[in-house]
Amino acid sequence: MSRKKTSKKRQVFADPIYNSTLVTLLINKILLKGKKTISQKIFYQSMTKIKESTNQDSLEILRQAVLNITPRLEVKPRRIGGSTYQVPLEVKADRGTSLALRWLIKSARSRNGNEMVSKLTNEILDAYNNTGSSIRKREEMHKMAEANKAFANFRF
Repeated sequence: MSRKKTSKKRQVFADPIYNSTLVTLLINKILLKGKKTISQKIFYQSMTKIKESTNQDSLEILRQAVLNITPRLEVKPRRIGGSTYQVPLEVKADRGTSLALRWLIKSARSRNGNEMVSKLTNEILDAYNNTGSSIRKREEMHKMAEANKAFANFRF
């Protein structure tokens, strides 16, 4: 990593169908081996399944699901005097969204079944209803931060 200057944030363009940058970020997380059209197909089919099953706006359900998964606190290791402490820190908005999308895709991939479309649909609906493994991951992170609250004075 360069010591001279920080790297610039890349601009993320909105997708053509929903006109949302969140959708573009999620499609890029689904991406495997550079096959973007396949990941777009998986995502859009999943959104139509959500719309059919709930009779609500699927983009709003996705936004609410990502908000439910987004962590507020995380722990980062900090080495002080020969020992390493897990210091709880607040999560910035961009990092929180990135973590939420990463956990959503990872837990969707680890579900049982063959079709990624149905696995992603079920995981988004579970996150919308505050259940599922991605919500459990956020709760684990919050418990870890709560347990190490005593080391909050080592914040950097």
